[in-house]
Amino acid sequence: MAKKARQRISYVLEHPHPCPGGHRLGVNGLAVDRENAILYSGGRDGVLCAWDLNRDLVAPPNGNHSSVIDSVVGTNGKPQQSMTRFRAQTNAHTHWVNDIALAQNHTALVSASSDLLVKVWRPLGSEAKEPTTIGQHADYVKCVATPNQSTNWVASGGLDRKIYLWDLAGGGKTLELDVKGEDVAEKGSVYALGVTHNVLANGGPESIVRLWDPKSGKRITKFVGHTDTIRSILINESGDMIMSASSDQTVKVWSVTAGRCMHTLTMHDSSVWALFSDDPELNVFYSTDRSGLVVKTDVRGTMGELDNGLSVAVAQENDGVSRVVAWGDSIWTATTRASINRWRNVDTSDATQLPEAFRQHRASMVTIRSNGTTISESSTKKTIRPRSILRISNTASFPLVLGRDGDEAPASPPRKGSETHLPELVDSRVEPIQHEPEETIAGQFGLVKHRLLNDRRRVLTLDTAGEVLLWDLIQCQPIQSFGKQHLEDVEPTVNNREAVAPWCSIDTSSGNLTVVLEPYNCFDAEMYADELALEEPVDFREDQRINLGKWVLRYLFANLIDVEIKRDEAFRHKVNEPLMKRTGGGRILPPLAISIPALGGWGSPDSSSATPRATGLHYPPMTPGMAIGLATPGSPMAPALVDSLTTPLSPIGGDRRYSQVSRPSQEREDYFQDAILSPDGHQSAKAAQTPATEVPPPTSSEQQAKTPNADATKEQDKDAKEKEKEKDNGAKTPSNPFGMKKLMGMGKALNMKLGRSSSTAAAEKPAMDEKAEESESSSTHEKEFEDNFSGVVQKIRNEYEKQIAENPDQLVETRITPSLPNDTPVVKLPPGTKVIIQEETSGGSAEIYRGTVASAGVDADIIEQRAPQWLAEVLLTNTIPPKDPVKVSFVLYPWKDELPPLVSADGNNRLNANRMLRVKKILAYVAERIDPVPEGEGEEPDPEALKPEEYLELYCNDQLLPNKMTLATLRTHVWRGGNDIVLHYKANGRKEIPIPPPEEQGATKEAASEKDDASVQAVSSPT
Repeated sequence: MAKKARQRISYVLEHPHPCPGGHRLGVNGLAVDRENAILYSGGRDGVLCAWDLNRDLVAPPNGNHSSVIDSVVGTNGKPQQSMTRFRAQTNAHTHWVNDIALAQNHTALVSASSDLLVKVWRPLGSEAKEPTTIGQHADYVKCVATPNQSTNWVASGGLDRKIYLWDLAGGGKTLELDVKGEDVAEKGSVYALGVTHNVLANGGPESIVRLWDPKSGKRITKFVGHTDTIRSILINESGDMIMSASSDQTVKVWSVTAGRCMHTLTMHDSSVWALFSDDPELNVFYSTDRSGLVVKTDVRGTMGELDNGLSVAVAQENDGVSRVVAWGDSIWTATTRASINRWRNVDTSDATQLPEAFRQHRASMVTIRSNGTTISESSTKKTIRPRSILRISNTASFPLVLGRDGDEAPASPPRKGSETHLPELVDSRVEPIQHEPEETIAGQFGLVKHRLLNDRRRVLTLDTAGEVLLWDLIQCQPIQSFGKQHLEDVEPTVNNREAVAPWCSIDTSSGNLTVVLEPYNCFDAEMYADELALEEPVDFREDQRINLGKWVLRYLFANLIDVEIKRDEAFRHKVNEPLMKRTGGGRILPPLAISIPALGGWGSPDSSSATPRATGLHYPPMTPGMAIGLATPGSPMAPALVDSLTTPLSPIGGDRRYSQVSRPSQEREDYFQDAILSPDGHQSAKAAQTPATEVPPPTSSEQQAKTPNADATKEQDKDAKEKEKEKDNGAKTPSNPFGMKKLMGMGKALNMKLGRSSSTAAAEKPAMDEKAEESESSSTHEKEFEDNFSGVVQKIRNEYEKQIAENPDQLVETRITPSLPNDTPVVKLPPGTKVIIQEETSGGSAEIYRGTVASAGVDADIIEQRAPQWLAEVLLTNTIPPKDPVKVSFVLYPWKDELPPLVSADGNNRLNANRMLRVKKILAYVAERIDPVPEGEGEEPDPEALKPEEYLELYCNDQLLPNKMTLATLRTHVWRGGNDIVLHYKANGRKEIPIPPPEEQGATKEAASEKDDASVQAVSSPT
């Protein structure tokens, strides 16, 4: 089975005061539906918006433009009547929307996004539906185009150097074009795209316009001439003329028939970013540049001599204009700001608005155009200022302008007599007709900056309004507002001295706070339960830690877990139905929720009365890796073990799982050991040896001595072992643990041996010889399951069926065991919190599922097919991917030799422990060795006795360490180095600690050496 691409989980925190209407970040796409008078916009926040336009103001009934300056502007400079009203919006993408286009008679809005997807939104339908995905690229999708409103397909291009044609009906890809660069493949990225029925043109960093046949996919030709990135392309209706805008500050007009550049227009002094035209022959078009200048160019009636056309500086934006559209009397511009500006269009067809000298010049050069209407009261119309008229190209004969340094422009060719009326040389400084828009479609405030605090649970954000908010990543909501301040000024007041492992990444590129969880590290961070401030009290074990990633995932998908529990119950009912019929229906299924009885006063009997839990070995494990072990480099010694090494098949003192859950952490144990807990809650250990040290295999007597409860089961197992020896001719002997093949049989042999020595109730089965076992294992194939969420569900159900087949008289009990409230405290997340599942691709991450906290249960079928397997294991079986804990090395010394030194087998005090170990645990270790409890005082501790942290203190770099500080925080904020941390322990005088004479210290050291040697032997010997 092919390995699936890595998948990750993201969730988007809702804004505290969400309100529809407007973008949170800059706008990258604009489109106008003239039939329904709707303006569409797409923004960097991933949102698509629809705006209703006032048709009477945008396009007057008589089709005439009003004067250069809007006649309805009030005395305050603002329009007296607003022409734009919010209609609808949808959060279509998780990343920037880079371009939009209308298709299918203006009923479909197609969007291209940096989330690699091409989507179509149909806001005019009777039922408002979410956008649907029609295509996907391998990298950012930069542009989208459609031939006309009657076609059923669109074209898209992206940074993956591909152009795709997509079926708008959901039929997928109909054509693929590979447009990688000739010299440098990466320069083939598609930044601009234009398409008609018979020609498709694209451009990008390669500075070449390439033409393709959209029907066959064959290349037609290419146009070379630009010297910088091509940003926008227009194609006329007949497909024989192409216009391209470039960052080289030019607009070029190409003839497909002639196969060459016909004109180079230079009316811009900055990178040209956008082109727009609603004229089928491109005789009137609009262009914008990086400086924010909006230019309208009219070449009607020039008979192909574009140098005689008219270019007018219509407006000046404060930022670079990335998109421009026009309709009737209005022009809309989009910039890096969240707002959209509407400007009054300029009528270039009425010659009376031009200065007198320009009118005479154009009359001699151009056939005057007639708009077929009578202009009345022309004297009241304002003329276009000469400095608002731009020189359309370097070869144009008017207007002549002064050079940038004040020198005259280069001499022009000899002018005709009609040109003698031209005014004197004009100042090169451009003065746009409008500096303020008629109307601004206001945007909202989006997040533009963030700081993840040291606890990695809280984030400070700054929005476009300058407001600073503090967010809680677990509660998924803001918890405090600091008003309009500098983010850097607020951070020191809320940050704390803490060090937590990275478990998530923060993204505010879409204007929202997005938290990304990767499978390789989302379970690395933990916090202590006693640091939580919960609304409802929960009984935690002492020093219990909460896994942050598992905690938030548990309640992001809480509704999904509920659905899976119900489905599991229905499936088990079906499996158990034959047995229930045979028993006359007298037996019922075991409850999905049971309570753990309290043992010795520890734990809560009703800590979770509504959450299903395991009936076997799936109770929440003890906090892993809290032991401290010897860390001497190259030492042949192994770390000491807790009381004894156990396995899932060797019970100690009753049911092991209860002791794991409710065992108090004050129990006497050696904190300096390497024992860690496996995900299923059972303790295992691994001897720390050097590569050159090999521990000899134990004898059968040694192994029996090390096996827990060996005395209790010795007599019962003796006869069984004798029988096994008689029947097992070719099997391995107990003294040789490598009787089977080393690579395949070591773990199986160990489990078989332990099972025989510890189980007294199970019936003995004759052992099979090695060849027979190999043959059986090779002929038996495990059933394969899908590598997704559904595969885990299938595996659980398959185990139900196997169990009922092997034990037909026993009811099947649930194996779905989500985490309990004392492991992941209950959190009520905002129901609108967006949950996204993404899959890694070569160019980024592609969205494969999007929903909310509230809809996770409804989307259970979709999530089962698209969610990763590791998510199902966390949610349904409370199992996180195994990973070795990170440890920190340190050494312990008495403060100024005021207390006895710690002794070890080799006289070395270099130790290591889990990075989350607290200072008070280190003090407990110190107290256990310098102030041991006298023998014979009983196992019950004195309730009035002082705890180690009450009479001992720990110092690092002469700083007194708080009892709750962890080793990770200590290394990061106090030690601040990469070497072993040097710690000193000291008594505070509340309890007298006797210092033994030197001879007693020597005896104590010898005893400690014997104890450490015994611990090493215990760890080195397999059980």
